Amino acid sequence: MSRLALLWFVYSVTGSALKTSIIGLLQTLPPIVLGPLIGVTVDRLPKKAILIGSDVARALLIGVIPCALSVEFFTVEMLYLLVFLYGIATAMFVPALSSSVPFLVDRPRFTAANALLQSTTSIGIIIGPALSGAGIAFSGSQDVLCINAVTYLASALCLIPIRFPDTSRGARTRMHWATALLGDMTEGLRYSLFTQRTILILILLASLYTFGTGAFTTLFPVFGKKMLGVGPIEIGYIWSCLGIGLLVASLWLVFLTKWRIRMRVRAVAISSMIATAALWGLLWSRDLPVAMLLMGIIGIGFGTWTPIAWGLIQEIAPAEMVGRVMAIYTAIATATSMAGMTFFGWLTEQFDEYISVGGIGLVLFVLGVATLWFSGRVIVNPHQAETVNA
Repeated sequence: MSRLALLWFVYSVTGSALKTSIIGLLQTLPPIVLGPLIGVTVDRLPKKAILIGSDVARALLIGVIPCALSVEFFTVEMLYLLVFLYGIATAMFVPALSSSVPFLVDRPRFTAANALLQSTTSIGIIIGPALSGAGIAFSGSQDVLCINAVTYLASALCLIPIRFPDTSRGARTRMHWATALLGDMTEGLRYSLFTQRTILILILLASLYTFGTGAFTTLFPVFGKKMLGVGPIEIGYIWSCLGIGLLVASLWLVFLTKWRIRMRVRAVAISSMIATAALWGLLWSRDLPVAMLLMGIIGIGFGTWTPIAWGLIQEIAPAEMVGRVMAIYTAIATATSMAGMTFFGWLTEQFDEYISVGGIGLVLFVLGVATLWFSGRVIVNPHQAETVNA
């Protein structure tokens, strides 16, 4: 609910499309710029406190504060500051959540746990824009942000009864805190990018994934309008089908969690190929029901990657380093997502939307081939857990 309401609220305050677009940039900068530092914080501090604190902070930043103050009071600078702080809180929440999984469920259930986490995002994609749009139409964006604050507070309340193991650790003994912090950051970067090559391969594959999917999800309103000739209502219907596809993939992955690593990685490769076929199918689709079906298939293809990739990181990385690895993974993936949005946005303007959609399909095809190659690096030992020959 918050994304649409926030953008609408900012536009109502500034009246500028350019200033509104900067909001998206400010939300994505924190995980990129502060990723390694956030990872150290997540590994050092109690994860439950970070999760609850992030929810409460987001409720205050884009809910209570905008609700308590009149629109006339806000300046552009104040909005930018609130959104940037909101981005930091979200950047803290995601690695804290993903790095909590190894401490809450058994190893064979990592993928299932990640899939269930993704299913909540899927449901949000299905119903969030519709509820937000209706709320804006009947009450205004400011009231929708107030209501959204309640959802963050409800999330924080739901976290309170969950028992998290104490995973916090203090700074290294006999070290100045800054030296210890720098040492932990360096350790995380070295492990993710040099020591454990499997993690590096996953990060590179994730970069391909977000380069294509980030561009498609951002530019789809343009694609839908120009390729299908539909209006905002129809685009909303088609968009909901993407969420349904993500939800189907999430539920399917719950039952796939006991598969061996090699089979799970191959499932990602196959789903990427399926998404490629559906994306290329959109190039010839002119019928709304067909476009909705293809969008659902694309959602299934998109929805397989993250739970499995997160599960592999959670299985490979030491539990005390998962926060740092996930923060670095997220930082690089977010950066390539922004690069994909920029590149395919330029491609659409210079050529047309068909070239862009075809190019995004090609990126997913390359991802499928590369992931299939990666699955061949998995070594199956009948007496031990699977490993990856990187």
